[in-house]
Parts: sequence; structure tokens; C-alpha cells
Amino acid sequence: MQGTVLYGPGDIRFEEVPEPKILKPTDAIIRMAASCVCGSDLWPYRGLDGEASPQAMGHEYCGIVEDVGSTVSSIKKGQFVIGSFFASDNTCPHCNHGYQSSCQQREFVGGAQAPYLRVPLADGTLVATPELPTEDMIPSLLATSDVFGTGWFAADAAGVKPGSTVVVVGDGAVGQMAVLSARHFGAERIIAMSSHTARQEMARDYGATDIVAERGDEGVERILEMTSGIGADAVLECVGSETSMWQAIKSARPGGKIGYVGVPHGVSLDGAALFFEHVHLHGGPAPVRQYLPTLIDLVWNGKANPGKVFDQTLPLSQVAEGYRAMDSRSAIKTLLRP
Repeated sequence: MQGTVLYGPGDIRFEEVPEPKILKPTDAIIRMAASCVCGSDLWPYRGLDGEASPQAMGHEYCGIVEDVGSTVSSIKKGQFVIGSFFASDNTCPHCNHGYQSSCQQREFVGGAQAPYLRVPLADGTLVATPELPTEDMIPSLLATSDVFGTGWFAADAAGVKPGSTVVVVGDGAVGQMAVLSARHFGAERIIAMSSHTARQEMARDYGATDIVAERGDEGVERILEMTSGIGADAVLECVGSETSMWQAIKSARPGGKIGYVGVPHGVSLDGAALFFEHVHLHGGPAPVRQYLPTLIDLVWNGKANPGKVFDQTLPLSQVAEGYRAMDSRSAIKTLLRP
């Protein structure tokens, strides 16, 4: 089969790769219904991760179970399933506390920008839909695999609750999903920080009540003006730069909480400066598996439409164009169809 391989900065190729096979009795093979390009894929694409190349790309996935290992019991051939970018057994102490992305047996699930995918620890990783979904549901179900789950974790980690004032730092796909999640958590005011008109409109569509175009210290000043000098109850950091992290920290009120889900690059937090901010920091790789049943139910029952975040759809063979579009910010998130 053909799949997506990154050879170096800006060098994405769609080429012949080995077809996945059952390697362990706990594995499953799924035939992809859709995949996509993630904002975190852009870090190695830009040469900022220093990971070994070539590497198979893609970690967001949903599709039909084609085969299962001999010990897989809860997942059956023919089911439509969604899983997370970290495989987990869903039984270890960390999983039982809701942190499946820190599972003691976790394995990264990569190579999803291809027609077929091997998923380890299938029983603990994959969640099946009630029945086969309609075509128009697939983008939203795919979003639960990572981007919606990551936005949801940001809101959960920041303790968003009914009546909260929330600031979302970042207007990419995760930021959009953070806005949607904050709305579902009952936030009264959701301030999206964005300077991009199309992304501002999407954020409002997902539930943002206010938009702040300024960044850095100017952005913080604007947030303080809007909150009578107090700051936000919860801030959802969805970028991963030092500027965005400090923007999030300084936008929170004393005692406020920051849920940070942007993969950090070049972030250095000065201990003394942080000490006097009096904020809670909680984040990391989203434990998407914890939230999958809830998120799938929201999509299945028409209570959430995260699939609108995909503003570009391409055949999988044109994956390189999807990377270029997201890198240039001409697309928020690219959906890939086999």
C-alpha cells in the first residue's frame, strides 16, 4: 500500500510502505475511513523536533476493523472504531486514574495517514460506535480521536465549570475544540485569542463570546481590561510556545487554572516569576481514551459537530498539499480521505 512518510523538513512523500499486519495477539488492523493532518505534525515538518527520518506520519484515525489478534475480545471485525494516538491497556493504575496517555504499557500509534493501520492494545484503545456511521458523521468522529479530545482535556484540566470566564490561547484546530469544549462545560464567557478573521468566525460559531486579536503582553492587558483587572477563571493554552504559555499564565486570575495542551517547544518557565502568579498548571498529552465514550456519544446524538474544524478535504494521495496548506495557515485542519 501507499502511505505518508516524512523524510525531512518540508519533505512529505506518499509512497509504497509495508501493509500493517498483526504482530501481537493484542493488535487490531483497521481500514481507515479518514485521517488528517495534526498541528503537532507540523513541528517535525518544519524541522523543529529533531526526530529520526524517515518516519511514517499520522496519529488520528477511525475506520472499520479488518482483523484482530487472538486475545482481543471486546473489538470485533466489521465494527467502526475510534482510538487515541497513545495505545493503552485501560487497566493499569494510571489508566484507572484517567491518564491513559501515561499507561504503563502505552505505545504511540503512528502511520495513520495511510489506508490501513495497526493499533496495539486494541481492547483498551479502541471504542466502537453503536453501529456503522453515515458518511457525514465521519469527520466529527475522526475529531474525537485527538483534536476534540485534546480540547476537552484542556477544559477539564483548567476546571471549567458553569459560569466560568475562560480564555483560549490559540486559534488552530485544538483552540477551536477548546472553545467548543468550554461551551459544553458551561462557561459563561469564552474569550478566544485570534487575529485571523476566518478563525475568529469559526471560534464564534463554536461558542466564543469575545475575540481578542492582540498577542503577548498586549493580549494580557486586553484580557485584564475585559475582566475588570481580575483575569480569567480558566485559561486553555493550545499552542506550545513560550509566548503563548506566559500569555496564558498572566491572563489567569490568582487561583485560576491553566490547562495546557500545546506541545511545548522552547518553553522555559522562570520559577520565581511563576511563584508569584498563584496559578494552577495542569496539562500534557491528552488522555483521549478517557473521554472517547463521552465525545462519541455527543457526536452520535448530534450534540456536537467538531467535524466543522476540517476546512480542507483532500484525497490521501495529496497529503503533501495538506501539510503545505496548514503550514501556511491557509487551512485550519486538513481531512484526508483514502
